[in-house]
Amino acid sequence: MNTNPVKMIVSTVFALLAFAANSVLCRLALGENTIDAASFTVVRLVSGIIILLALIKVTSKAKSEKIESKSKGSWLAASMLFIYAVSFSYGYISLDTGTGALILFGAVQITMIITSVISGNKLHISEWLGLSIAFGGFAYLVIPSLTTPSLMGFMLMSMSGMAWAFYTLIGRKSKNALSDTAHNFLRTSPFILALIVFGFNNAYITSTGFLLAVLSGAIASGIGYFVWYIALTTLSVTQAAVVQLLVPIIAAIGGVTFTSELITLRLIESSILVLGGILTVILGRYYFVQLPAKKAAKL
Repeated sequence: MNTNPVKMIVSTVFALLAFAANSVLCRLALGENTIDAASFTVVRLVSGIIILLALIKVTSKAKSEKIESKSKGSWLAASMLFIYAVSFSYGYISLDTGTGALILFGAVQITMIITSVISGNKLHISEWLGLSIAFGGFAYLVIPSLTTPSLMGFMLMSMSGMAWAFYTLIGRKSKNALSDTAHNFLRTSPFILALIVFGFNNAYITSTGFLLAVLSGAIASGIGYFVWYIALTTLSVTQAAVVQLLVPIIAAIGGVTFTSELITLRLIESSILVLGGILTVILGRYYFVQLPAKKAAKL
């Protein structure tokens, strides 16, 4: 594993800021009614396609490689990417920045944990405890009032998180992260056309909304996802999982700074439960499962 500290810090920090920026940009655009959710999704994905294909063109020339020789993603991955993006946009119509990010990344981690269990990996008691705490945090956030956050917003953002989790799991088999990411974005084109038809009557785009969607698609999504793959070459699985827990916190700070949102006590308490529960799962697996296995292998 490449342990270049500068590369690790720069790529990780940029990726985490990009993930949080997506939440801030989307909420800023939809919260101020500068663009509708369908149009934001369309512009975001198209911008991602353009910047990623440009990157792949530049890197292929620099390395004197033919684009055709690279892997080109899959329709399953593209479907998950589109579901993530469209659910993300519609979810943020009724969710604050920090709340949406908490639900999104909480759902990502919980989905990946559950998928691991279904695949046959047994959980240590500490992992079950952490998972229960995380689920309790979600329940604490949504049950008291169907408008804080809205039940529909909660369901949409949870769906977005689940789709991103599956997209991530599919991407673990990638042989060329940039090429696969670019072509996965490109394969969303038929879905984009369908969304244009579906949302045509309600389309509303201002120059500000368009700019925010482009920034989300080209910088925070296209380049952000590419840089995250670079970060993953320098981070262990545990480190990668832990650092992502910072995203809801960064997003909440961004929401306060750029959209004048308030951080409620309930959000803080539920964040502690959800993120603390997930951290318990991650550390529990490392200290009680992986570490003992490594020590036993050395004996």
